[in-house]
Amino acid sequence: MSDFSLYFQLGIEHIADYHAYDHMLFVISLCALFQIKHWKTVLILVTAFTIGHSFTLALSVLDMVNVNASLIETLIPITILLTSLFNLYQSKSVEKPSKMGFHYSIALFFGFIHGMGFANYLSSLLGGSEEILFPLLSFNLGIEIGQISIVITYFFIYFIVFKLFKVNHRKWAIGVSLFTGSLAFWMILKNINF
Repeated sequence: MSDFSLYFQLGIEHIADYHAYDHMLFVISLCALFQIKHWKTVLILVTAFTIGHSFTLALSVLDMVNVNASLIETLIPITILLTSLFNLYQSKSVEKPSKMGFHYSIALFFGFIHGMGFANYLSSLLGGSEEILFPLLSFNLGIEIGQISIVITYFFIYFIVFKLFKVNHRKWAIGVSLFTGSLAFWMILKNINF
């Protein structure tokens, strides 16, 4: 197996790992406001998230940024909670989501935080390797494909639920956001050891 294939596969596995469900939850919370007809918008948001985490992942692996791992493990669920709360606020206009620039900025900014979470994992894989550009690129591409797979799965479930149960989109968006927000809140409490 080539180095590209190895790191690409590790990127996919990392985003799909149920122990790393915080990243899945964030992608799902990004999707919550949108209907299937908005799939291009969702892909743009997921790509903004990837750009953000690619940037800080690179800086972290190069030791240009070093942030306390437990702080990042608390900030990641905070990003999910804030996205979920924003969704609940926006759910009034869910048929026509607005503020695309704001959504994009949030996905990009929160991607910076998630990238630092990915950094510990990738740094341990690289060890003391001098060559990091190629592994970084392959790993990030794997994560992007993994995230797109989550979006496809999310919209597949969305489609099934809407076809079978005729659920109102606003109620769906609120339900998904309450679900992701509740799990994020539980993760925050767990990380700060109340």
